[in-house]
Amino acid sequence: MAIKDGKDYLYLIWKCSSNRRQYIVGQLTKNGQYEFKYCEDIEKAIKSGFELLVSFEKLDTVYKSEKLFPEFASRLPDRKRKDIGRILEKYGLDEYDAYQLLKKSGAKLPIDNLQFIDPILDYNCSFEKEFYLAGVRHYLGCGGDLCKDSIQVTRGDEVFLMRDTSNQYDENAICVVDKQQKLLGYIPRYYAKAFVKFIEEKRIEECHISSVRKDAACDECIGVQVRIKE
Repeated sequence: MAIKDGKDYLYLIWKCSSNRRQYIVGQLTKNGQYEFKYCEDIEKAIKSGFELLVSFEKLDTVYKSEKLFPEFASRLPDRKRKDIGRILEKYGLDEYDAYQLLKKSGAKLPIDNLQFIDPILDYNCSFEKEFYLAGVRHYLGCGGDLCKDSIQVTRGDEVFLMRDTSNQYDENAICVVDKQQKLLGYIPRYYAKAFVKFIEEKRIEECHISSVRKDAACDECIGVQVRIKE
């Protein structure tokens, strides 16, 4: 899904602390060498407070490197860590591959609001996609603190995707509801456009809760897995 014209793609996402919106600010590709450039939402992100990365200070430049850029590699756990085997196992990796670890883990850090995501580039194939719901703190009744008092969801529960056509912030907004039609959260904005197409074409074969971690950060509270048919 994230391979196009022989290149493997990752998108760099920045989440604004004030409006909580997620912006696609950069594109990292791999095909023999690595390339990075700013893209798509960068101008809007800058207006919302995003600052250009220290190693990438020019908006209109395509940066190239034979190795993974140090600014991104430094976001990953050191391959010499004693528990690196457990970390690789968590992300389904048999050996340390910096790019694959970047893709699988997202390389999130507590010091900023950046993360890498595996984009959906081919809308026409069948595939499975797993991701965390956005906005759960606003809809589970917990306010981000009272986790035990939130709406109860269990791994394996079936959930449903519905377009939120009245959303004034995103015309492609898609909400996720349970069998009682209770709103749990939203599809991440960077996947919403693709899922609008899947809903319109009735290609969503299965959608269920894949993980519930109420001891984690709100951004990783509820995971959802979706199966898309051709």
